Amino acid sequence: MELENQKIKERILRLADVKTRTGLSRSTIYAHIKTGDFPRHISLGARCVGWVESEIDAWIQARILKSRT
Repeated sequence: MELENQKIKERILRLADVKTRTGLSRSTIYAHIKTGDFPRHISLGARCVGWVESEIDAWIQARILKSRT
């Protein structure tokens, strides 16, 4: 198997997708970013940002684990 086939393909999620996945509002997402409790967005252009899907998934998993302890 080629090394290229083993690479994980990352997706960039836009705000609407992040809101749907997390159940959080825009203002809550940005408030959590400000306190360091949520993954930071990346710049996609002059007025466009997105979030790395794997970072959002890891944040969701951490919240689930935290609620179970």
